[in-house]
Amino acid sequence: MKNPGLVRLASAIACSIVLCSPSLASAQNGSIESLANASARSWQKQSRLTQMRPENFDLTLYPIVDANEGYWKSLLWDTSIAEPQDDFVAQSLSQIVALTATPNLSDSQGSIVEAAMQVSTQLYASNPKRFAIIRNSFEQALERSSDPQWVAMSLSGLAKGDASVGELVRMGDRIKQRFPRWHQDVLLYTTLKEIDRLATPAATPPLADLLSWTIAPDSFHLYVICQPNRQVLCQAVVKDRNGEFVRQNGQLWSVPLLLRSLHHLSWKFTRGQTPQGIYRIEGTVPQPDTEYFRAYGQFPLVKLFVPFEGGVKEFLPGQKGTFRGNIQQYQTLLPTSWQNYFPMQQSYWAGLYGRSLFRIHGSGEGANYFPGNRPQLGNNTWSPTIGCLSALEVYDDRGNLSQSDMPKILRTLTNLGGGSLSGYLVVVEVPGDGKTPISLETIQASIKETSTASSSR
Repeated sequence: MKNPGLVRLASAIACSIVLCSPSLASAQNGSIESLANASARSWQKQSRLTQMRPENFDLTLYPIVDANEGYWKSLLWDTSIAEPQDDFVAQSLSQIVALTATPNLSDSQGSIVEAAMQVSTQLYASNPKRFAIIRNSFEQALERSSDPQWVAMSLSGLAKGDASVGELVRMGDRIKQRFPRWHQDVLLYTTLKEIDRLATPAATPPLADLLSWTIAPDSFHLYVICQPNRQVLCQAVVKDRNGEFVRQNGQLWSVPLLLRSLHHLSWKFTRGQTPQGIYRIEGTVPQPDTEYFRAYGQFPLVKLFVPFEGGVKEFLPGQKGTFRGNIQQYQTLLPTSWQNYFPMQQSYWAGLYGRSLFRIHGSGEGANYFPGNRPQLGNNTWSPTIGCLSALEVYDDRGNLSQSDMPKILRTLTNLGGGSLSGYLVVVEVPGDGKTPISLETIQASIKETSTASSSR
């Protein structure tokens, strides 16, 4: 989308619509049990699958015009849930992506193209060989589009598929030639920066340094420790306002969270995965009714704020409102060893671009609702999101709650915040096996390392 105001608006709702479809957001009025039982789940999934028909993707019948914005955005949302492998889907998506080379798209047309780019990235990342036609469309967008957003999304999408590092570097060099002021555009700058990192990887600084650091005194710190493969569950641990890690039954307090984008999008884009970096935790949002049950579950949502985002009372204690400093000032919130580590700046750049409304929440969707989840990676009972942090929430076939981590999260953070639920979240990726979550023993070893270093000073 070319209108900056619309870009910011789209980013602002990026997590608030987390897995609600306009067509199914809750035409049903009823209890949670009636929405979560086996028959309701079967209907919900089948209603998506029945939309995957060739005639629905026919651009002759449904051209990309303003009047069809609602139709295409609803269909593309259903496509992201169903993840169809049909040729007619790939053909239609590639034709819509080709519109990135069309000048002067209307806001509605741009909105459809953006949704198509998101779903195209998702399908291409899931099966690069099957969706080679999408790769071709991304490559053409790199050469033909004059819009930095489409170019950045195309290069990032190619990086999610089977393009080699050498190919990505050459594409990045070509973009720098086409866009001499690339470093002044947040999306181009951050995307090209990540391609450079693929070519010359930097070592991850010591986790111990991050865990021992205090962003602001008298504040709890929730750490969500992930791996580059966001299919793998992340591990959350928490430090109280005195700097001591909370323990429960003799071991670290922890909850697993899924920080995977449904679309496999990079963190900088609307609906992309949760950025690494610093967030302010400040209060909760009530889950109002069954209308959003499938998206959020039945418990309140924890509110998270990135730099530049409005609505926060104090991003830093004693400083009213949001963080509006430059990147150097943001870096001072990190320990020295992490200040120049680019991935930890993601929440800063995402906030500068306009992403917002990140939350920690559960989900009322069924375990088999999302084809992209992988049982062998242990994430098949957590719902992916479009930016938020997903906690476990499981319902039995009768629609009764059988397991949830949100009460534990809400209770712990409220107690640590002295009843106000205000502190900091730090999201970080560290090396791992890419198959299982970072173990509590590994995290504990880093905590002991910080204690040993402190006692030796």
